[in-house]
Parts: sequence; structure tokens; C-alpha cells
Amino acid sequence: MKLPKELVNGFIIFMGIGFYFLLMELLGLADIYLLRLFNVLFVFFGTYKTLKSNFAEGKKVLVSNAVSALLTSLTGIFLSIVGLIIYSYAKGGDAYVGTLSKTFLFGGDPSVMTYSISLLFEGIVSAVIVTFMLLLYWDTRYSSDKHGAES
Repeated sequence: MKLPKELVNGFIIFMGIGFYFLLMELLGLADIYLLRLFNVLFVFFGTYKTLKSNFAEGKKVLVSNAVSALLTSLTGIFLSIVGLIIYSYAKGGDAYVGTLSKTFLFGGDPSVMTYSISLLFEGIVSAVIVTFMLLLYWDTRYSSDKHGAES
């Protein structure tokens, strides 16, 4: 049984974000907010792989590619949040979350769930933005190819 590429690439996003977070934690950089912005690169990578595969298979319908790309990125985001929740509770729960970036969306002491829900919303927004950006990139590539072929 072959798993759908959306799940495989979503898992790749999860693994990339997880390894990146663990590396930052190991290097003592987990509290630096700006370094967390690089998580979006893993979302770009996994979503790009899905769209590239779709176009290679001849799937050029915008709506189906949008659903496929969004499913990929959201899978990676949801898995990452679940991983963060499990990891946070394994490291001490709310006390551990308190050691993470104090400037991130909060003024007080967030709980694991509050922190995770906020990251989930941020992740969903980034997944939508990445999906639209990549759809525009691929649609433009194929639109220009069509026009070039007609000339």
C-alpha cells in the first residue's frame, strides 16, 4: 500500500521542523524567536515537492493542486504541533513552555495548550500563505509555457 504524497511530504515537513527545533534546543538557541521563522522553509520544501509531483503527473487543475498542497502543509503543521505538545509535557509541561521565547504572542506565562494553539494558528496561516505562493509560482510557469507553445 502506497501512502499518498501529501501525507509523505507532510511527514517530511514534520521531521524537518522537529530536527530543526531539536538542533536549536541542543545549541541553546530555542528561545531566539527569529530563528523559528526558518520553520517555514520546511513547509515550503514539502509543499513544493507535492506540487512538483502533481505537475509531473500532468495534474494542472488549480483547485485540486491547491487542496493537495494545503493538505500537505497542514499535515506537517498538525504533526509538528502534536510533537511539540508531547515534547513539552515530557520536558516539564507549563514550566518548560515558560523557558521558550518570552516575546512570542504572550505577555504572561502560557500553558502548553495555549502556546500550542497559538503556534497552530500561526502554522495554519503560514501553510495557507506558502500554498498560495507556490500555486502562483507553478501556475505562472505552466501559463507561460502554454503561451510560448502557441506562438
